[in-house]
Amino acid sequence: MISIKKKSSIPKYKQIITAIENAILNGELKKGDQLPSINTLKNKNKLSRDTVLTAFNDLKNRGIIQSVVGKGYYVSSENINVQQKIFLLFDELNSFKEDLYNSFLENLGEHIQVDIFFHHFNQKIFDKLINDNSGDYNYYVIMPANFKNTSKIIEILPKDKVYILDQIHEDLENYPSIYQNFEKTIYTNLNTISGSIKKYQKLNLIALNHNQPKSLIKGFVQFCEEKEIPFEIIEKTSEQLLTKGELFIIPDDKSLLRIIKKMKKQNFVLGQDIGVISYNDTLLKEIVEGGITTITTDFNEMGKRLAQMILNKEQLKIENPNKLIIRNSI
Repeated sequence: MISIKKKSSIPKYKQIITAIENAILNGELKKGDQLPSINTLKNKNKLSRDTVLTAFNDLKNRGIIQSVVGKGYYVSSENINVQQKIFLLFDELNSFKEDLYNSFLENLGEHIQVDIFFHHFNQKIFDKLINDNSGDYNYYVIMPANFKNTSKIIEILPKDKVYILDQIHEDLENYPSIYQNFEKTIYTNLNTISGSIKKYQKLNLIALNHNQPKSLIKGFVQFCEEKEIPFEIIEKTSEQLLTKGELFIIPDDKSLLRIIKKMKKQNFVLGQDIGVISYNDTLLKEIVEGGITTITTDFNEMGKRLAQMILNKEQLKIENPNKLIIRNSI
């Protein structure tokens, strides 16, 4: 099944790859079939172990074969058109991440397979997914959320094959990335509308869970302290009624809906009695209550630029663009 031409100009590892691909195409090898061992191919064709391993690793990274510890290599897919495989680890799936994912797929070249995973802000799942998939992909795209010391687990991956997405930490500074600068974004945009904010007696940042970027809180506090505006960071839900003259900055959509529900129950007018600034724009926020002011990053651009970085093998750090959309809610 696998024979090597000694005088061929084609590298020997590529001959092994082509032979296995042809065997799959011809039906000699099917999904689940075991391949000859590395030692068998090495001895039969008088090759180095590294030559055979290079061929097997290429096929493994493309998802065509898989290794089973203590048993050997098996055919895992009959789709030989896959040239590269990308491991994509998201924190969670929401409408914004879906836009990012779709944009990423649309801007990749043909015959690139993307496998998506979710850690749901659970560090044990995060660590396990990276450990279990180490060595199986050409590139690794990782959203580390706000986990600490993520470099310790990520360093098991080839450094030039890893891209960090969305949040960047000090211990990941040396990796290529496309990130949001949460601290600068909230501070700069609040300064942009500081004139409109002056009519409010207090600013509230709703940060109900540990998933929110810590730098977002830092930028919010810096703005409030510099402008000498009373503020509160709300970390727990409360049935307490809203107070006129307060502005709420709301990173998550569930909290946004709760605030609007309370506002309507108390017959408050949005943009007059209370103010709201939400994160990440949607069509719903454009329409509801005459429009919700948003601070939003461009997830479509993030996905597009990520695809370009991988295709061009760029090792860059890029701050993703953001914008402020002013509507009726302030």
